[in-house]
Amino acid sequence: MNKIPVFIIDDQNLFRQSLSLLINSIDDFNVSGDFESGSAFIEKLPDLIDKQAHIAIVDMDMPGMNGIELNEILHEQYPQIKVIILSVHINPSLIAQMIHAKASAYLEKNCDKAELIMAIQSVYKTGFYFNKNVLKAIQDNANRKNVIQQSLGTLQVKLTNREKQILEYICKEYSNAEIAQAMFLSQRTIEGHRINLLSKTGCRNSAGLVLFAIKYGFYTMPI
Repeated sequence: MNKIPVFIIDDQNLFRQSLSLLINSIDDFNVSGDFESGSAFIEKLPDLIDKQAHIAIVDMDMPGMNGIELNEILHEQYPQIKVIILSVHINPSLIAQMIHAKASAYLEKNCDKAELIMAIQSVYKTGFYFNKNVLKAIQDNANRKNVIQQSLGTLQVKLTNREKQILEYICKEYSNAEIAQAMFLSQRTIEGHRINLLSKTGCRNSAGLVLFAIKYGFYTMPI
């Protein structure tokens, strides 16, 4: 099995170096580089990146280019890099802002090792990892109970029952292969439905589909 390549971008030297040691101690992971700033990372990135999916663990607060700015650049120029924000700030508005800005996950800096491992694996596999803090921030930000009732009446997107079922599996972090097995369909059929969902909703990835499902009431995730 190929190891999951991980970049670490954090201006706190001891934390960054300790996190590198921790991640490298896990058999399935490999630190491809650690950087003290967003600008240093962007400068070296063309020599480090390939078409393979990568994970970037990004601190929110850094001098110069902060996590918000770095996430925006990576999303636009290096979409194969999935960003996990690691921050001391657990502010619902900020969390929702970063998720809507296409960050794949948002973790507290004092999260435990097991959750960090789970987040990296989930983001690499499905493109997102939303824990309880993130889900609550998304739902609160959308003012869900009021917005859903208003939005569904004007929503132009019409999903078939099968598309709704597949969307629910996507929200549960199932891969195409796992959805195919659960629904007794071919993986190619599931891939086709996923493409149709992206096209119908205007979303660009699985995380976007989850946001869409929560916003419009197609799926309510447990909090």
